[in-house]
Amino acid sequence: MAPGVARRARRRPPRSVRSARPVGVRARSAEDWWWDRLAPSGSGYHLLQSDSMLLVLPGPGPARTRVQRRAARRTQRPVPPASRAAAVKARSRPAPVSEPQQGPDPGWGDRIPLEILLQIFGLLVASDGPMPFLGRAARVCRRWHEAASQPALWHTVTLSPPLAGRLAKSGAKAEKKLLASLEWLMPNRFSQLQRLTLIHWKSQVHPVLKLVSESCPRLTFLKLSDCHGVTPDTLVMLAKACPQLHSLDIQHSMVESTAVVSFLEEAGPRMCKLWLTYSSQTTAILGALLGGCCPQLRVLEVSTGINRNSTPLQLPVEALQKGCPQLQVLRLLNLMWLPKPSGRVVTPGPGFPSLEELCLAGSSCNFVSNEALGRLLRDSPNLRLLDLRGCARITPGGLRDLPCQDLEQLHLGLYGTSDRLTLAKEGSHLLTQKWCHALRELDLSGQGFSEKDLEQALAAFSVTPGASHPALCSLNLRGTRVTPSTVSSVISSCPGLLYLNLESCRCLPRGLKRAYRGQEEVQWCREQLLTSPPPSS
Repeated sequence: MAPGVARRARRRPPRSVRSARPVGVRARSAEDWWWDRLAPSGSGYHLLQSDSMLLVLPGPGPARTRVQRRAARRTQRPVPPASRAAAVKARSRPAPVSEPQQGPDPGWGDRIPLEILLQIFGLLVASDGPMPFLGRAARVCRRWHEAASQPALWHTVTLSPPLAGRLAKSGAKAEKKLLASLEWLMPNRFSQLQRLTLIHWKSQVHPVLKLVSESCPRLTFLKLSDCHGVTPDTLVMLAKACPQLHSLDIQHSMVESTAVVSFLEEAGPRMCKLWLTYSSQTTAILGALLGGCCPQLRVLEVSTGINRNSTPLQLPVEALQKGCPQLQVLRLLNLMWLPKPSGRVVTPGPGFPSLEELCLAGSSCNFVSNEALGRLLRDSPNLRLLDLRGCARITPGGLRDLPCQDLEQLHLGLYGTSDRLTLAKEGSHLLTQKWCHALRELDLSGQGFSEKDLEQALAAFSVTPGASHPALCSLNLRGTRVTPSTVSSVISSCPGLLYLNLESCRCLPRGLKRAYRGQEEVQWCREQLLTSPPPSS
């Protein structure tokens, strides 16, 4: 060996072996720890959060951003020898001593008492729901994770299997895998669950509700949306295991009428709210209500599904008043409803003394008349909201005879009605003169009242009793014959007006026929009406 080579070999220091992390393997973060705690290791699932939703999806985890992918590729690139030598020299130099910077304390979250955290988290959950806040808060530190994991905070949850609209076989397989995660989540997170919503469950509804009955005794509200395979045994089991369950929403789900009737027979005395979708099986469910199985029912809503049902719904009004005397909200939405008489001579029913909201709105003309409305609202002095959109047969004279004196919301808009219908041209002043002191929302869109009749009706808001300002904050005059002077007068009389719809009003100047939102836009409309020339005939 040459002398020069031997000397260089002696001067070469021994290469130190350092324990380096394998290429491509990143350090475990708090987020990884969070996924492992909520989704069991090896299950192939992870959790995603959204508003009031906990969604379990298959896959390795959330996709990384473009910046994260570029950083990972840079760490995998081989380092050239010149750069390695420069890095060694830089490490050999002593680092300059820098003064300590005054920054936020990294451990402040661990020093907050758990009781205080629970109170703070409880306030946020009460206003915004458990998700996504609890999912994000649990990643801050171990103390926050402990607080966010308390079952008392997880009172509202929505569960949906991944990839709705998938093939039947793959969907059933995904639901089974999700069910495995729920077997851990139910007793560890959802033991104090109060409100549960299931969406797009096709084959595993029974096992999920069985878990709920075993782990969630405080359940009060259950919603099944687009769910199939709900059997009578499933709902009866849930009614027995959850003594506080008082609200059931099965709209847009395929549930047999026998299952609902069996559930109502078991939980009927405590039922307060019920939502149904009108179908051929609705008659049996309504028959159970008419029989008095739910005497404490407060809310009843029956609406059509996506495919409109053209079969009229015959509902005996007097029998419903006897079966549900405590009803406060009654909604028959988008239905062809016929008030079935109880015989040749209709015996007056007891009415709904506690009724506060009645909605008979529909997208097309229905058969509700003044006589049917009077039977429904007999002895209902506490009515606050009356929605009759699409009820073209209701006249102002029929509304004047109603027993309610403090109506706050009145919706009489007509949308998509036939031109062959004869609309009332007079009588709108009967409505405003009776309820101008309490009305907050008034919808007269599409009505055929004349210019003079509308002027007389809206003038009632300028003469309110007690010299106080009217409570009107929303006024819809879309498609009516209201004049500029009438509009400017009602804006001046109602300083609290926040919404004004003047679309398609033929008597107004061009450029002003639109909807106005907020006090500034409403006042700007008044100024423009006062300065604009009258429209040409």
